[in-house]
Amino acid sequence: MKALLNTIRFFLKSGNKVKIKKVLIANRGEIALRILRTCKEMGIETVSVHSTADEESLHVKLADESVCIGPPRSAKSYLNIPALLSAAEITNADSIHPGFGFLSENFEFASSCKQWGLTFIGPNMDCIKKMGSKIQAKEMAKKANIPILESLSVNGLSDKEVTQAVGEMTLPVLIKASAGGGGRGMCRVDKIEDLIPQIRRLEEEAKAAFGDDTLFIEKYITSPRHIEVQILADQHGNMVHLGERDCTVQRRFQKILEESPSPILDEKIRNQICNSAVRLAQYVGYDSVGTVEYLFDQNTRKFYFMEMNTRIQVEHPVTEQRIGLDLIAEQIKVAEGRPLDLKQSDIQFNGHCIECRINAENPKTFAPSPGQIIHYYRPGGIGIRVDDFIYSGYMVSPYYDSMVAKIISHAPTRSKCIERMKRALKETIIDGIHHNISLHLKILSDTNFKGNNYSTNLLDQILR
Repeated sequence: MKALLNTIRFFLKSGNKVKIKKVLIANRGEIALRILRTCKEMGIETVSVHSTADEESLHVKLADESVCIGPPRSAKSYLNIPALLSAAEITNADSIHPGFGFLSENFEFASSCKQWGLTFIGPNMDCIKKMGSKIQAKEMAKKANIPILESLSVNGLSDKEVTQAVGEMTLPVLIKASAGGGGRGMCRVDKIEDLIPQIRRLEEEAKAAFGDDTLFIEKYITSPRHIEVQILADQHGNMVHLGERDCTVQRRFQKILEESPSPILDEKIRNQICNSAVRLAQYVGYDSVGTVEYLFDQNTRKFYFMEMNTRIQVEHPVTEQRIGLDLIAEQIKVAEGRPLDLKQSDIQFNGHCIECRINAENPKTFAPSPGQIIHYYRPGGIGIRVDDFIYSGYMVSPYYDSMVAKIISHAPTRSKCIERMKRALKETIIDGIHHNISLHLKILSDTNFKGNNYSTNLLDQILR
């Protein structure tokens, strides 16, 4: 009955119904190629955009049309809103998919798309605005009765007031940029004398990276797991969660390996954390593909809301492989105003998945390693998926994120999934640049990782 009523509401709300025919993909690299492929399968024309540094990229070669939007620097190309809107206009695109990173959670960009009559393939602007600030997002979570960590807003307080308040919180603490993301804009403080200098440093960093120097401080959990829940919602109030992912293996707060399901959660806590994500998404009126992120304290077995990402995530293939659903396709259908054609009981979870992010970087120093790929061979076989955009002869640019590929393994059990991933990594050949495949093999072979006895500090322990 509920499904029937939602369908009736859908047809009555015909003003929200659109038919997407031509998508401009406002991104680059593997996510641009990932979106392009789904669009082609849906019979949707594609427009790629690129900087002069990316003119030989695969998403440029495979799109129906392509437009150069500026020089290599992101600020003058992939973050250039007028250039992106102009590209949509001259190609008669009717919608824009922002991918992840860049302008994917930018309220101004989403608003401009609407003003130009373009369908923004993402959530409504109100959600982007509400959840774009980590401080405001925590307030929304608190109102939705979601557990949050004790925190302190820095801006407007004197150094003395901040120092006194943090002294009462007990160290260590974590300083965060309210507009931060992707692991950037964060700093752990263990000594009170380091607090104010780190605040000053992070204010400058946040202003330069995000255009917003608003900071807050929260209690640091010493042995945390990073858990996130995938949400799918439409414009008619229908919503489901697609399970959780464990993103605990990180370097400098940046994820490098993700898996699903999380091996640290029992079914009771898994249901609690997934249901709380749905509750928050309902509270803020969410209507797209998004992720609610949590910290899980292994000592107390309690979880705390951290942030909500109002976009597709780098690690979305982990979820796709477990449930057999194309999240980009679902995102496009929601943007067209269609109601979800599935409910929570329709979601079936199958086996275990792991994703390794393959970065063009020195595995010891983590310094980026741009340059020409002399030879590239991607792995294959049962249960292996590769999302990439590189090829033999491709020139890896120094201007953008160092990730060049994602390898995803899927198997009936976690142990089998680990061994399958190790086999795939050993098959992979990337000659001409440094990469982090050897680091992934160390992680997958680590006794603590295999034994599920680790936290976000795992990589520090492995690299000692």
